[in-house]
Amino acid sequence: MINTQFFEDLSSRIREITKSSPAADMEKNLRALLQGAFTKLELVSREEFDVQADLLRRTRQKLELLEAKQAELEDLLQKNNK
Repeated sequence: MINTQFFEDLSSRIREITKSSPAADMEKNLRALLQGAFTKLELVSREEFDVQADLLRRTRQKLELLEAKQAELEDLLQKNNK
């Protein structure tokens, strides 16, 4: 999923700012709000993206091979039907 380091850094900065203020609960609420917003965006990690891109690349290669084989078989079938 999403790299939580970004959230940790953001949370730490917000915590430092709000330490002495009466809005101490604001950090917790803001963190939950940001996590909810990022979850709705359905973001994926770079690693997961790369895995899916590689899978798609291999699938396309297999599809191209199958299409070539199908064309070859159709040509053979047409020659046999003549």
